[in-house]
Amino acid sequence: MTQVHFVGAGPGATDLITLKGYRLLQEAGMVIYAGSLVNPELLTYCQKECEILDSASMTLKEIIDAMDRGIKSGKEVVRLQTGDFSIYGSIREQIEEMNKRDIPFTCTPGVSSFLGAASSLGAEYTVPEVSQSVIITRMAGRTPVPERESIRSYAQHRTSMVIFLSVQSVDQVVDELVAGGYPETTPAAVIYKATWPEEKKVVGTLVDIAEKVTEAEITKTALIMVGDFLGEEFYYSKLYAAEFQHEYRDAK
Repeated sequence: MTQVHFVGAGPGATDLITLKGYRLLQEAGMVIYAGSLVNPELLTYCQKECEILDSASMTLKEIIDAMDRGIKSGKEVVRLQTGDFSIYGSIREQIEEMNKRDIPFTCTPGVSSFLGAASSLGAEYTVPEVSQSVIITRMAGRTPVPERESIRSYAQHRTSMVIFLSVQSVDQVVDELVAGGYPETTPAAVIYKATWPEEKKVVGTLVDIAEKVTEAEITKTALIMVGDFLGEEFYYSKLYAAEFQHEYRDAK
């Protein structure tokens, strides 16, 4: 029996989809892709006869109906999601509806945009003696955020933070970060469409990042990154130090 395959499209660049995801696109008889959030060039990997549907204007029911129709007609169906579907991918509500109809599925992960953004900057989120944790979050919008998970409450940790789906409220984001505990001098960056050909990078601090984002006319499809991991002062771990290697071998 054919199946629905959830596939992470990667952050944007067409060569950053996984090899398995690429092969599934080649074999698909139907692809339902997440509109402008997915690079349309990825669809060139599909067969000419593949039925391609843009889910941007589809309701959840219409998406599930299309999957059901594809499976019943003997097609392999790919649900092509932006980045990796485990982060703000709305995969759970789709799977719950599919389970009601006994539609079989598989999941193939992708490279998330927060990883693509770090690569674009040549940055490491977990810099020794600076930060060993990464917070991935968003501002409340049409989808509410529990109070205990507010940006202000997370800011007290002053660790590396990546904020999705919030660049349209960048001024408010900055206010919450500072109110929560980040100094205004904390480095910050905003990456628009990380790894896409039209990628934009804006770098500054919490003092000026909102103004720079406005000047760059970035209003959507961007990540806000904040933390000392973006700073110019470098810290080095002992990972490659001779004494650490000796200790590591002894521990083994």
